[in-house]
Order: sequence, then C-alpha cells, then structure tokens
Amino acid sequence: MATQAAAREIAAVGVIGAGQMGSGIAQLAAAAGCGVLLLDSDPAALSRAVASISSSLRRLVAKGQLSQVACEHSIERIKCVSSVQELRDVDLVIEAIVESEDIKKKLFVELDKITKPSAILASNTSSISVTRLASATNRPCQVIGMHFFNPPPIMKLVEIIRGADTSEEVFAKVKSFSEGLGKTVICSQDFPGFIVNRILMPMINEAFWTLYTGVATKEDIDTGMKLGTNHPMGPLQLADFIGLDVCLSVLRVLHNGLGDSKYSPCPLLVQYVDAGRLGKKRGQGVYSYETRSSSVKPRSSL
Repeated sequence: MATQAAAREIAAVGVIGAGQMGSGIAQLAAAAGCGVLLLDSDPAALSRAVASISSSLRRLVAKGQLSQVACEHSIERIKCVSSVQELRDVDLVIEAIVESEDIKKKLFVELDKITKPSAILASNTSSISVTRLASATNRPCQVIGMHFFNPPPIMKLVEIIRGADTSEEVFAKVKSFSEGLGKTVICSQDFPGFIVNRILMPMINEAFWTLYTGVATKEDIDTGMKLGTNHPMGPLQLADFIGLDVCLSVLRVLHNGLGDSKYSPCPLLVQYVDAGRLGKKRGQGVYSYETRSSSVKPRSSL
C-alpha cells in the first residue's frame, strides 16, 4: 500500500527529448496512468514520437496484452509541447537528451527555475555524474538518475542513481514510480558508468579491439559471444543497437572519470562515429541494416 501511495504522488510527468528513449519513457508513463508532456524543439521529432508510440501500443492490443480502451486512453494522456515553460506544474521531469554534461547542466538550470519547488528532476544519463548535474540546481536533494534501457517499453530494467545529496524520500518515490511502470529496479552509487555500463562498455570496446586488430571477423566475434557465453546478442551488434556514438561517449566518461587505460576507446569505434556510422538508427554501423524490413537483422558489409 505504501508503494502504491508513493507512486500516486507522481501523477504528471514531463519527458524531454522525443527520440527513441524519450518516446519510450513517455509511452510507459502514459500507459501507467500519468499525464505526460513530451517536450522537443523539433516538431518532426514529436510527430515521429507520437506515431511510434501509437504503433507500439496498437501492437500490444493486437497481441492481446492491452485493451483497445487502455490504448486510446494512453495516447490521449500524451501532450506534445515545445517550450520548457509548459513543464512548470509536473511532479517529475525525466530528461532524455544528448549525452553531454554541459548541455544537461544548462537544461537543469532552466528546469530548476521553471518547475514547482516539489518537482523531482531526473536524468536518463547512462554515465554522467548525477551529483554534478544536481550541483547546477538549488534542489540537489531532488535530483536523481533514472537510466532506462533501449527500447524502454520492452527492457525490464531501470537503473536508479543517487547523487551525493539525493534524499531518501525522492529515492523512494522514484523507485516506487519505476516499479509502477513494471520495471525491476537496481540502485547504483554515483560512479562513472554506474553498474551496467561499467561492465558492458569495456566488453564492447574489447570486441572493437578484437575486430580492429584482425583477430576475427565481426560475425565470428558476435557468434562466439552469443553461443559461447549465452548472450542473446553479440557485443558488436549490441553496440549498433545502443548507438556507437553513445558507446563512445560512455567510454570517454569512464576513461576520464576512472583514469584507467582499459577504458580508452578503440580507434575503430572512433573512426566509425567520425564517419557517421552510428549503428541501427542510421542504417549503418558495424553492420548494415535493411531499412525496408520491419525486423532488422545484421548482414555483412562487403
């Protein structure tokens, strides 16, 4: 009962960034009964997000996992906005913008001025210090990390990161809210990369080094990890799905924050990002992707 009561304290949610992460988080919050304001400065991104959310929810209806009424109500709960001022009355803001500390800090400064005093400010960052983000505000006890995984409606985990000053009350509310979205919650202290990326990114980086130094082909590297370690997806394909730019950004945070050369990004990963080969979202990464297919599978690039 206490968990349900805490979750109800978060009734209105603002989600900043209408990309794949932001739209997925908005869908989850709306399906859980929250009013959602989805903010992006790009009208085209908002249109794509609404189309993606509607399509995703209707697939759940087709599979018998959601009623038609619940689907329509979820869609109705999402309102697209283009101004941060619109978020002044929300209970929780979750930002899912570019993984840049400077850009996120500027946003948190603005949110701190606009949102009501009781509002919780959360970042979907996958690696940046929550404590440093919180330091840009006058409410560090109400700043927290909520790291969703891609795609948010499908992936069952939320990694909660407590900053140095995050209060026990805010942590409890956010944990309860996350569980209300149907997620399993793990909690990390505020160290570079947190839990999942602290372990995952060195493996992905080593896979790139293995490819870069000619140890094996990309197919054999991925097949080896899938069949030899029972991973559902090989590290190079997973990097494509995460986004090679995101992987590079996290590795740089790990390298700068921990000072260990094992986190130094492989030159091949840097080269791919420089060339715009960012993975599945761009149709080209380690693998090439058929954009016309609804079920994208990697294939070799000749």
